[in-house]
Amino acid sequence: MKNKLLAAIVMSLFATVSASAFAMTKVEYKSGKDKIAADYKSAKAACDSLTSNAKDVCIAEAKGNGKVAKADLEARYSGKEKDQNKLKMAKADAAYSVAKEKCNAMSGNDKDVCKKEAKAVEVKAKEDVRLYKTVKSATKESIEDRMNADYKVAIEKCDALTGEAKASCVSNAKVNFKKK
Repeated sequence: MKNKLLAAIVMSLFATVSASAFAMTKVEYKSGKDKIAADYKSAKAACDSLTSNAKDVCIAEAKGNGKVAKADLEARYSGKEKDQNKLKMAKADAAYSVAKEKCNAMSGNDKDVCKKEAKAVEVKAKEDVRLYKTVKSATKESIEDRMNADYKVAIEKCDALTGEAKASCVSNAKVNFKKK
């Protein structure tokens, strides 16, 4: 049950950030930062009434939520994929920190297993981000290589023509394959 819950939390972390990040003004961005700081202070203050592990978990949640909120704000403000990846990493870190603190309430082997499970989920989540970046890069290179190969075929076909027909064929190939 614990594993499934932790896995479900991490899977929800990788819900895609809106690709069409709306245009945010500097004023809205600053206001967002101020709200995040205020929310963090309020969440941390709410932890003061708690004791021992419950307090530690509460503080870990407050810190994690603050870091995730900051990363989300950056991702929405910049709209850059690298910031969206940072958001996913921040979510993985936050989930791990909270899970690790919850494990501290346990003892013996249960505690050890809990921490290992939390760490495994975090590592998997971070590796998913790295794998996505690697696959995306490889896909981009593959598309470029395929386009170059198709361009060379098109140019070779143009070599069978002469005069204006050849010039038109080469021009069309350059336009179709985005060559200069």
